[in-house]
Amino acid sequence: MLILREFTLSDTESCSYIPENNSRYEYFLAADLNEDELDVVLRSGWRKFGWYYFRPRCDGCASCVPVRVPVNSFSPSKSQRRVIRKNMGVRARIRPLNYSDEVYDIYCEHSRDRFHKEASMPDFMFNFYQVSCPAAQSEYYLGGRLMAVGFLDVSARALSTVYFVYRSEFSVYSPGIFSVIREIEFARDMGKEYYYLGYYVAECPRMRYKNTFRPAEKYSWDEKKWLVGA
Repeated sequence: MLILREFTLSDTESCSYIPENNSRYEYFLAADLNEDELDVVLRSGWRKFGWYYFRPRCDGCASCVPVRVPVNSFSPSKSQRRVIRKNMGVRARIRPLNYSDEVYDIYCEHSRDRFHKEASMPDFMFNFYQVSCPAAQSEYYLGGRLMAVGFLDVSARALSTVYFVYRSEFSVYSPGIFSVIREIEFARDMGKEYYYLGYYVAECPRMRYKNTFRPAEKYSWDEKKWLVGA
């Protein structure tokens, strides 16, 4: 691992998950992590974009809870099985990171339609194609057309989702739910033990889906360990 900037505490800013709260992050910049080093980082509750590795350090709040799924124990719920049936015609694959204008177009559309934000090419390239650790992307095709893309990190023991985007016209297929199911399957096929879902915030409605993949383990910031069925 090459440390580009030592551990730093960010400025306080408005929380994007709980509007009435403020947020703060501990972060460092790093490159050239191998699979084992990335595994240590993920197990300790860190997330990342590009070279930027971060975890929350908010005053008086611990609502951002890291979640991971033991892939060999995962069993889709009744509603998730319906999503699988709905996506029977979708072809999914995992491959090395591979930039294309089409992928960026999907990202731009997703940013506008989901978050009412205009995308930035420099931010996009830094977050997803500025490689600092082993990484991959998942792709989802319907009728030969690329409908969604996921960005993933690959550690010695896990796949970790970084971000997922899809074309709005395919929202009826519940692509976010389907992508988690397929990426859990990809992790299992690769011989991994876990699939990391990122942070779950109970108070944030758009994150509730992360609490529907069972069984799951959640990281306790106080105990500094993963708890089963928390």
